[in-house]
Amino acid sequence: MHWNALITAVCFLTRLPVGRLASSDDQDALQRCPIYFPLVGALIGVFTVTVVALAGCFWPMWLAVVVALAAEAMFTGAFHEDAVADFFDAFGGGWTREDVLRILKDSRVGSYGVVALVGALALRGGAMAHLASRYGFEQWLLWAVPVVGSAMLGRLMIVVVMSIVPPISDRNGLSRDIGCQVGGRAMFIATLWTIPVAVFLAWLLPVGAALSAGALVVVVGCFSAYVKRRLGGITGDCLGCICYLSQIVVLLAAAAK
Repeated sequence: MHWNALITAVCFLTRLPVGRLASSDDQDALQRCPIYFPLVGALIGVFTVTVVALAGCFWPMWLAVVVALAAEAMFTGAFHEDAVADFFDAFGGGWTREDVLRILKDSRVGSYGVVALVGALALRGGAMAHLASRYGFEQWLLWAVPVVGSAMLGRLMIVVVMSIVPPISDRNGLSRDIGCQVGGRAMFIATLWTIPVAVFLAWLLPVGAALSAGALVVVVGCFSAYVKRRLGGITGDCLGCICYLSQIVVLLAAAAK
């Protein structure tokens, strides 16, 4: 049961061809998979850090980070990057609830989406490059742990938002496919996966970790309230967007002077 849910989470958040490892007759795997989102985030974070380290042997750190972000987008199918563009297109260009939902369904990317995605990539890449350049290979944990931690916390924030904002009942997508609001047990288990990395991050960069925690509370709280006020519920693009925004928040806090 739990194995199928883990494999489903991996299939959902990455392009790894591991679907055949799960039982095809487990219909509840999709509803249980959110508890493993932070673990998949750890997998993605380790992948990104590894690419940065390997690319850093050939190019400057800023270029190594660009290579890593491109590789990560291929690894995940640009899942969250697409959500960022869709979210800002919809909420930037839509005045009514119907407008926002209509634009969210549109596969085209407008000016709001382009600017938001470029800005998000620049902020995340800039913070990663700064951390990697500041500490270098000699102190690689000081930049690798924030990258992995941000990937885990970003996926945890998906579960957090799902636990406080219900899915839109009349719209198909991630929120409705997984079911109703995520329960307290799923939230608790998902949080457990992130505790070791969060504690390690707090030990390595106590000020950055404190800033991250405070900023995440503010960003996630404001984001959830805003989406609930505008739409009355959450969509898959909203969840993907808060994941990416949360990663940026953690990395910016870690990179702060």
